[in-house]
Amino acid sequence: MKLRELLADIEVAEIAGDADAEIAGLAYDSRRVEPGTLFFCVPGQRSDGHEFGELAVEGGAAALVVERLLSLPVTQVRVADARAAMASVAVRFWGDPTAKLRVAGVTGTNGKTTTAFLIRHVLEAHGTRTGLLGTVKRVVGGVEEEVERTTPEAIDLQRTFRRMLEEGDAACAMEVSSHALALERTTGVRFAVAVFTNLTQDHLDFHADMEEYFVAKRNLFSSMGAVAPGSGTRRQLPGTAVVNVDDAYGARLARELGEAGEAPLLTFSPRGAQQADFRALDVFFDASGSRFRCLGPGGDVEVRMALPGHFNVENALAAIGTCHALGVPADAAAAALAGAGRVPGRFEPVDEGQPFAVLVDYAHTPDSLDNALRAARKLTGGRLIAVFGCGGDRDREKRPLMGEIVARLSDACVVTSDNPRSEEPQAIIAEILPGMTDSENGEATGGGPGGHESPRGDVSVEPDRRAAIALALGAAAPGDTVVIAGKGHEQGQEFAGGWKIPFDDREVAKEELRRLRSGSGV
Repeated sequence: MKLRELLADIEVAEIAGDADAEIAGLAYDSRRVEPGTLFFCVPGQRSDGHEFGELAVEGGAAALVVERLLSLPVTQVRVADARAAMASVAVRFWGDPTAKLRVAGVTGTNGKTTTAFLIRHVLEAHGTRTGLLGTVKRVVGGVEEEVERTTPEAIDLQRTFRRMLEEGDAACAMEVSSHALALERTTGVRFAVAVFTNLTQDHLDFHADMEEYFVAKRNLFSSMGAVAPGSGTRRQLPGTAVVNVDDAYGARLARELGEAGEAPLLTFSPRGAQQADFRALDVFFDASGSRFRCLGPGGDVEVRMALPGHFNVENALAAIGTCHALGVPADAAAAALAGAGRVPGRFEPVDEGQPFAVLVDYAHTPDSLDNALRAARKLTGGRLIAVFGCGGDRDREKRPLMGEIVARLSDACVVTSDNPRSEEPQAIIAEILPGMTDSENGEATGGGPGGHESPRGDVSVEPDRRAAIALALGAAAPGDTVVIAGKGHEQGQEFAGGWKIPFDDREVAKEELRRLRSGSGV
C-alpha cells in the first residue's frame, strides 16, 4: 500500500520525501523493522522513538512518522501526535477489521478478565466463534496464545483483529485498560458493545487522580459510533453501552451517556436496583459456585455457575447484558454460564488434599482485595489467613489502604513482596504496615465483616514470597481458608532492571502443600 493512501485518515503537517513510497509493514519497535516498513517514532514514558529512527532506517524502513523532522536520508511524515497517527494508519493498513468483527470491549478497575471470559464462553456456546484479548491469554481462531499486555499497541491490536477474521472468528471479547485508552491504542476500533464494570482506586501512578482515571475509561464510550474521515464502509449504528449502575462512577457514566444520547444504553445492577435493565435477585453463593435470578427485558431467568462470590455475580450480569446486546437471549446466556469454568488466577482453589482451603486471586487493588476477602470469609468456618503485598513502581497511595483492609477482614496475615520492580521490597512493606495499625494504640487491628470478632494472630512480615506462602500454609488449621492475593495467573516475579524469575502462586502453593504433607502429615 502506498504511503499516501495510509495517511488519508490523519492530519499531516508535512511530508518530506516520497509520498508514494510503497509500505509493506508497520512498526513502533526498531527491532521489528524490515525492508519497506513505516516506522512510528512514538515518544514514551521511558524512551523516545525518535532516538531509534536511525536504527529503523538501517533496518530498511521506507518512511518514518515523526513529530519533528530528523536528519536522516528517508521519507518522513510530520504529525502532531505520532501515537494517534499510528492507530489510524494501523486501521487502514489492516483493512479496518472491526468493521466486520463484532468487538465487545470491557473496561473498569476490577472484573475485566472474568467478564471477557464469560462473554466469550456465552457467545461460543451460542454458535459464534469468538476471539479473546486480555490479561491472562489471547485466543485467535480457537488457538490460545500468550500475551504481553492487557491491550496491545494499535499496530499489534489491528493485526490481531485481522488474524481473527482470517481464522474464522466472528466476534471478539477484549479487556480495555485505561492505559490503552489514554494512549490511544484502541482508536479506530469499532466496538459493538462497550462494558463498564466499576471504578475504584488503581493506576494513580499513571493517572493524576480518580477524575483523570474516569475520563480515560469514559473515552471508550465517547468513541463509540465515531467514523474516521475517508475510512470506508463502517457500521452505521453506534455500539451499545452496558454499564454497572451500582458503582458510583458507573451511575455517573450512565447518566452522562443517557443525557448525551451517544449510544444505546443498557444498565445492570448486581444488587437489584429497580431502575436497572438487568438485575440480580436472590443471590446465593458457597464454595461450589453461585446462583441468582436475573430479571431483565426478556423476563426472569435462573443463573447457576461454578464461580463463587458476589463479584462474580456482577461479572455474570455484565456478560448477560453484553450478550443480550449481541443478540443472545438471557435464557440462552444463563444456560451457557452453567458450564463456564473458572478463570485462571481468579479465586482459583488449590487442592493437594489438605484439610483447609487455599485460594489464589489476582486481587491487587483495595476494592478487589476487599471483595476477595469478604467472599472467602463466607466460605470458611475457621480462620481467614491472607498473604499479600503491593507492586513496586505503581500507585503508592493504595498500599496502606490494602493493609487496612487485610487487617480488618482477616484473622491473620503475612505481608510479603509482590512484583517489587525497581523498589526495595522492605520499603514497599513499610508503606503497607501503617494501614494495619490502630492510630490510638499502635496495635494491629483485626476482625472481619458482618460483626466477626474472633481474635487474630500477629501480622507477620516475610519479604520472600515463597517463604511467606509457606508460612501461611503452615499456620493453617483444619477448616481455615488461606487467600494468596496479588499475582493470580502471573507466572513470574519482576525485579529491578526488568529481571524476572519464574513464580506462579498456584504452583508454589502446591509445592509447599506437598512439602507440608510429606513433612508433617498435613
